[in-house]
Amino acid sequence: MRRLLLFVALVALTSLAWAEDDRADAVERMNKAAEVMTQIMAAPDKGIPEEILDGAKCVAIVPDMFKAGFVFGGKHGKGVATCRTRAGWSAPAFFTISGGSWGAQIGAQSIDLIMMIMNEQGMKNMLANKFEIGADASAAAGPVGRHASAGTDWTLETQILTYSRTKGLFAGVMLKGDVIRADDDSMRAMYNAKATHSAALTGKLTAPAAARKFLTTVAKAKNIAEAKNP
Repeated sequence: MRRLLLFVALVALTSLAWAEDDRADAVERMNKAAEVMTQIMAAPDKGIPEEILDGAKCVAIVPDMFKAGFVFGGKHGKGVATCRTRAGWSAPAFFTISGGSWGAQIGAQSIDLIMMIMNEQGMKNMLANKFEIGADASAAAGPVGRHASAGTDWTLETQILTYSRTKGLFAGVMLKGDVIRADDDSMRAMYNAKATHSAALTGKLTAPAAARKFLTTVAKAKNIAEAKNP
């Protein structure tokens, strides 16, 4: 009996430690995402256009996504997203992104990825527990600069506009075949066992205090750009 009690206690302590690690990871991810957004929007004439910031339904950021390859390639990252609600930007939802590629490639690098979800269908995909870019959701490399060109079709059919930053260079990037999944471990650690990806993004969950920096940065992204690039 004593051994059973010790085993149960050990399992409980281990589970608690894992939950604390998941929460710390989620908080660090939100803070890094805020830094990525601030740095990109502060770059003179190299940020996300104001029209896209104004029109985006959701913003999803993956800081330090890892890419590596030797003929076969792969990438994986952990991100955080927020969507517009009637009360403002929603509580953050956590997700992972992964994918592979084929071709002449070698080496490894870390990139910052930003996805701007531009219409209702794109938002529905973000609310799902899993979707594939290219198959379930259309995506295109987003335009860069103070203003989006009048000749682009970003306001029409494209669900997601994608951007990446590598070694200080910021540009639109094409994603295809990458799979986005809800990060259930981080959701449970930040909220509770019943918290869902869609509940956070539709405003049904209260944002934790740890999310303040991330949500404030997303809300003020346009102001950051205007202040740095008058």
